Amino acid sequence: MKKLAIPDFRWLRALLAAFLFAIALEAGAQQKTIVCFGDSITAGYGLDASQSYPADLESLLAKRGFAYHVINQGVSGNTTKDAVARVHSIVSQHPEAVVVEFGGNDGLRGLPLDTTRKNLDDVLTTLQAAKIRVLLVGITLPPNYGAEYVKSFNSIYREAALKHHLALMPMIYDGIYTVPGAIQQDGIHPTAKGSQMIADHMLPLLLPLLHK
Repeated sequence: MKKLAIPDFRWLRALLAAFLFAIALEAGAQQKTIVCFGDSITAGYGLDASQSYPADLESLLAKRGFAYHVINQGVSGNTTKDAVARVHSIVSQHPEAVVVEFGGNDGLRGLPLDTTRKNLDDVLTTLQAAKIRVLLVGITLPPNYGAEYVKSFNSIYREAALKHHLALMPMIYDGIYTVPGAIQQDGIHPTAKGSQMIADHMLPLLLPLLHK
């Protein structure tokens, strides 16, 4: 009896594999990203990576139908001078939006306010030149730094937001700092609970910058 020829489907499997690979590449190319660019508060100092506010933001966005990957580019100890040095690496990632959170370390070290102001201006100018949407996040200083210094420090963020026409979160710990369990024992960094609250407060300011 003549044996029946068994069709060779290897070409079909190869074609299907190539098709699926092309789909994966296309999906990767279309992945929209947000970069959280900042210091130890953004980095999630003392916490697991999943407990930082950028991780919480990604989760909150996904629940609202926004398919964004939120990249944590926080580095503990960074000042606005470090932000200037790093900003081009942020631009090279081609994010749709960037959350800029710097200045706290400048203030705590008593750096000249004019230096902080200029560095922050340089960072914002570079991001906007690359057509990247920006949410600027401010912070304040303990009262023992002196009322005049603290007032001048706080004004840096308002002035920068006005100059660059940016969305502004004036104080990252607004409504958070006095909540029990929201701040670590060092009195500076958020706990997992505090990070979640930061993300909750930040989300309404970030959403208008994004596309669903």
